[in-house]
Amino acid sequence: MTEEAVESSVPEAPGGNPEAFVELVRQHQSMVFSLAYSSLRDRSKAEEVAQDVFLELHRNLASLQSPAHVVNWLRRVTAHRVIDQQRKLRFLAPLVEIVREPAAPDTQRDPMLSEVLGQLVASLPPKQRMVMILRFQEDLDVGDIARTLDMPERRVRSHLQWSLALLREKLSQRGIGVSA
Repeated sequence: MTEEAVESSVPEAPGGNPEAFVELVRQHQSMVFSLAYSSLRDRSKAEEVAQDVFLELHRNLASLQSPAHVVNWLRRVTAHRVIDQQRKLRFLAPLVEIVREPAAPDTQRDPMLSEVLGQLVASLPPKQRMVMILRFQEDLDVGDIARTLDMPERRVRSHLQWSLALLREKLSQRGIGVSA
């Protein structure tokens, strides 16, 4: 989808053009699902979160003014829904075996998708996990992550430092060398 098509679908969708809304969903569904799946590590839960996010998008589309606003809004809502879902899961059931299933075929080998690292990232607390995913999967900078998660930049930096140190320590315990 071209930038012009995205721009034209943002104002059209609230006016009742279902094709424009469908095009917005097509444009962003892999990002939303990938964010949810990377953190939840469960396809059905990630699909449920994505569905909730797009229902919320439909309800709030009139307030979104640009394609960039739509992307930022989707990241923010997805991140918060995933954190909420993780909190529910903690209280409802113990963690079960983590099974990695890629959201989309890899075109390049990404270190965040390796089995061991994926399991270690999945073991982080929900907010730290989401910070890591937004930073290394979505390639957002600290300021964007802070705005997405409604937290101060210094807390985002702290979560990143703490998480990276913990991951290095756990990798080291497994005999996997990591350069600082």
